[in-house]
Amino acid sequence: MTYPPEELVHHYGLMVTIRDFEDALSDLFARGAIGGTSHFCRGQEACAVGAVAALEPSDLVTSNHRGHGHFIAKGADLGRLMAELLGKRDGYSHGRGGSQHMADFSIGFLGSNGITGGMIPVATGAALTQKIKATGRVVLCFLGDGACAQGAFHEAVNMGSIWQLPIVYFVENNLYAMSTPVAENFRREDLAGLANSYAIPGMIVDGNDYFAVRAAVAEAVASARAGDGPTLIEARTYRLCGHSKSDQCEYRSAEQEAEWAARDPLPQMRHQLISLGVLDEQAADEVEKRAAEEVGRAVSFAESSPEPDPATVGQGVLAGSYPQDP
Repeated sequence: MTYPPEELVHHYGLMVTIRDFEDALSDLFARGAIGGTSHFCRGQEACAVGAVAALEPSDLVTSNHRGHGHFIAKGADLGRLMAELLGKRDGYSHGRGGSQHMADFSIGFLGSNGITGGMIPVATGAALTQKIKATGRVVLCFLGDGACAQGAFHEAVNMGSIWQLPIVYFVENNLYAMSTPVAENFRREDLAGLANSYAIPGMIVDGNDYFAVRAAVAEAVASARAGDGPTLIEARTYRLCGHSKSDQCEYRSAEQEAEWAARDPLPQMRHQLISLGVLDEQAADEVEKRAAEEVGRAVSFAESSPEPDPATVGQGVLAGSYPQDP
């Protein structure tokens, strides 16, 4: 299938933007501008952009703890996203949620969650809503390989199957659940085969290839939209960083890291677009320059955003109260 050249250029720009955004975050952490931790998706940009590219704008997406790329691919405002990470008032959650607790319903991004597998039931519930209301929308549920070992995964996928819900379960298999290799978490070689237990299609795709990801998700989305139920896609990829900011990756070999660095999705996408005649070297450089400038503006916006007003600390908080003793 051929795609409009301007669309491919835009999607390459999104991939570069995600990488630059994560690199900017890393720098902010190093400078002490951000507290706590964060989970970067460096190396997994083709999964985010390729998968979302297969959706209609009205379709819905759920994310996980490694979700900045998913949000950006769905159309996040970079300034608001960065402001939230800096704990500023202009952030998506007004500085209260941080990296793992952001959503924007206006663009169909239903949010992320710090609990491994925590959004899989949410995504399945959203898909049930679409079926009941006959909206024609499909839900794309991003999850990691570690989430496939959670009970919530099996319960939700089973429900999606028996009710033939319009949902695509997209597993970004980056080979490690934190520091635990996939081979130690599962006795099977492929996670896509888990689909057999629920009588739904399972697919394996090169998660570092935008075109392969987009084609696989497009097929699954078409099936879901036609009323044929879920598909489980296993995208094999690799994070070119630690699990979180504090992870030094001591459990991975230098040889493995070098092998996957050679398959980095960004230079791969650049080469593919140049080979197709969509870009030349100069035009590719311009795309990368614009992405860097956009991220720079987001950082400036976030740094100049005001701190949250302490007087509003109770807003948005739901808590029970107990009667006073007489």
